[in-house]
Formats: sequence, C-alpha cells, structure tokens
Amino acid sequence: MLDFEITFWDLLTFFVMGMVGFIVLSTLILLASIPGRIAIARNHPDAQAVKLMGLLGLIAIVPWLKAFMWAFNPSNIVDIRRFPKDEQVAINEKDSELKHGDENIFKEITSSQVTK
Repeated sequence: MLDFEITFWDLLTFFVMGMVGFIVLSTLILLASIPGRIAIARNHPDAQAVKLMGLLGLIAIVPWLKAFMWAFNPSNIVDIRRFPKDEQVAINEKDSELKHGDENIFKEITSSQVTK
C-alpha cells in the first residue's frame, strides 16, 4: 500500500461513517414517505400517486410539499348518480368483489355452464 497500515481505528472510522450514511439515507426515505403514509391512512383515492410524488419529490422540495398538501385534501368522492347511502353500498359490493374475485369468477362460470 502506501506508507501506512490500516489499523483498528481506521476500520472503526469506516464502520461509523457507513452507519452514519445508512442512518441519513434511512431518515431521508422515512421523511419522503410521510405524504404517502398519510394518504393511505386517510383512504385517499390517489394514495399511490401521492406516495410516488412524495418519494420522488424530496429531491426538489417543492413537489414533496405539494404531495404533503395533496395527502390532506378531502377524499370524499361521491358518484352523483346515487345517493350517499347507495354509493356506500356500491363501494362495499365492489370491495367484496375485489377481495373475493376469484371465487365469484368460478361461481359465474359454473352457473353459466349449468344454465346452457
């Protein structure tokens, strides 16, 4: 090597610098994910977009601030073709279809085959 040997203190310095870098990077990722976490907790309809804008927007602070404000926007979307109670019933039906989608597909296939 050059004119010196790597001692225990040098290795300890490299380890501590690596840990500090890891902690700084983890803190930045945690900070960048705050708008997405807020949007998901508030059941925002565009939660994934807010999450992505928050993660990518921390590079330039302005998009991150926009994502932070967007996460707090009211997310009450009501289909004007139905009253609010009917809308909630429709949403619950759609959620159950998405959760049990495979089971319903098999039931539809077997029921359509029986009726033929």
